[in-house]
Amino acid sequence: MLRRTPPAITPRCVNRRLGHRLARHATMAGGACLLGAGLSFAHAQVPPAGAALAAEGIREHNVSFSASASLELPQDTLTITLQATREGNDAAQVQSSLKQVLEAALAEARKAVQADALELRSGNFNLSPRYGNNGRANGWVGSTDLQLSGRDIGRVAATAGRIQGMVITSTGYSLSRELREKHEQELIGQAVQAWRRRAAEIARQFGYAGYVLGEVQVHTSEGETVRPMPMMRVAAAMDSAPLPTEAGKGSVSATVQGSVRLTR
Repeated sequence: MLRRTPPAITPRCVNRRLGHRLARHATMAGGACLLGAGLSFAHAQVPPAGAALAAEGIREHNVSFSASASLELPQDTLTITLQATREGNDAAQVQSSLKQVLEAALAEARKAVQADALELRSGNFNLSPRYGNNGRANGWVGSTDLQLSGRDIGRVAATAGRIQGMVITSTGYSLSRELREKHEQELIGQAVQAWRRRAAEIARQFGYAGYVLGEVQVHTSEGETVRPMPMMRVAAAMDSAPLPTEAGKGSVSATVQGSVRLTR
């Protein structure tokens, strides 16, 4: 009976089989490493669910709005601006002439100065070249301003009428600081209450139980009436007659602007 002799296992075959096994184990180990690395990466990139919801809630539930309160009051302060204009060939002479006119006007107005009733303020003093039709400088022209302001309307108007050598270029009525500050605090309180009512109503309309206060700003403002007067219409004010005036009404307002975060 013949016996089959098994094939001889040479060192080369052993090395080859061992190499296949090692390669297979290396592949499995590498896959496990890659799988582990992938899980770790996914875990590092995905934020916690609570943090994502919190960020979304902050972003979506903030509301910004404003509320205002206003009041009309009789304007109690009159401001009149007077101006003198001179021109000539010599700059020094023009400047000297304007200086004389302004000093005379100040001397006359100072007689009526009284705290809160009438105050003086000198304005702009300008001197510039004068140009002819050919575009060349042929002299100098200058101007100076004087401003009268006060709560005694009659005193301010009468003083403006007595000043010689200057014309009235504008009149303006406004609210005095004392009258404005007297009502501003009341208006701020009204605006704040209106803002809080609106915040509660907005929360209710969106289906929320309440709100948390965010950043808030409070502003106040005043409306002012200014009436420019053409030169030809103020010539009558150059005599000693008081300037006819009539005060209007000014408005004081307070505005509250801010944001809230709606809460369940």
